[in-house]
Amino acid sequence: MPSMFRILVAAVIALGVTGIAGGAGKPRLVVYTYDSFVSEWGPGPQIEPAFEARCDCDVEFVGLEDGVSMLNRLRLEGRNTRADLLLGIDTSLTAVARATGLFVPHDLELKSSALPQPWTDELFLPYDYGYFAFVYNRERIERPPTSLAQLVENPQGPTLLLQDPRTSTPGLGLLLWVKKVYGDRAREAWAKLAPRVVTVSKGWSEAYGLFLKGEADMVLSYSTSPAYHLIAEQDSRFAAARFAEGHYQQIEVAGIVAGSDRQALAREFLEFMLSEAFQRVIPTTNWMYPATLPRAQLPPEFDQLIDPTPALRFDDDIVAAQRQGWIDEWLEVMSR
Repeated sequence: MPSMFRILVAAVIALGVTGIAGGAGKPRLVVYTYDSFVSEWGPGPQIEPAFEARCDCDVEFVGLEDGVSMLNRLRLEGRNTRADLLLGIDTSLTAVARATGLFVPHDLELKSSALPQPWTDELFLPYDYGYFAFVYNRERIERPPTSLAQLVENPQGPTLLLQDPRTSTPGLGLLLWVKKVYGDRAREAWAKLAPRVVTVSKGWSEAYGLFLKGEADMVLSYSTSPAYHLIAEQDSRFAAARFAEGHYQQIEVAGIVAGSDRQALAREFLEFMLSEAFQRVIPTTNWMYPATLPRAQLPPEFDQLIDPTPALRFDDDIVAAQRQGWIDEWLEVMSR
């Protein structure tokens, strides 16, 4: 009996190990991204099962507040991070991310780009792009400002909801937008805007939620945000104000984490990210322009959006060098 018992135990253990290897033993890809990407209305719920069907793996999206928060967490965790892939930082942060040494080359080519400019970056690949803009309700504002200067200079102008450039990519985008237009006079611009700022939130979701509740006249968001209301809600009340100086451009990217033991799987995800299956999800879930899908293939509602050109942008190395000083300048004014 003892010998038979040992045989039965061994068989049970073997079956258990086999079950683990065949089920829970699937490779797991951990992707750090922002919380709106993984929300029920974001791209994550469609992207996750679509890639899992291809890779025979488990995808775990870890939603964080924003791109800035995401990079800050990765820097804090360093080589001990669980992340295999970072998805959702933008071109205002790529030089900072590159300097951490926490990413490896993707070894992939962006063959069919829909970006307005050529793309060359060995560490990061784009999946969408857009332009920052101030969104308003047509029933609340009949004549929105037509330039950043008009928004800044009018003391009786609309009240605003903004995001913190230390924790939010839109917040950082506005910081760079103001700096691009005002240069050395950016401090003065912030001082004129400050009295009309209702709240500076940690991330985009909080600010936009407050805007929809009517807490302020305008919110810092994207030129494509009204497409959500048009398509998902059949609501044409919301629009983005077109500014004569142009709009600051954001290109969102993903990169493979150097400390990952699943770099081949992460690279496979990046290939999928550039595919039509992934890209077709972006316009009506992330509400941005997809990086490889031609404009002609976008929903017709995108034709109703403002023309955000000319596109404004700093080189990422300039942002890396000047970012902290510009944030300090902003903080000095906004904390008074």
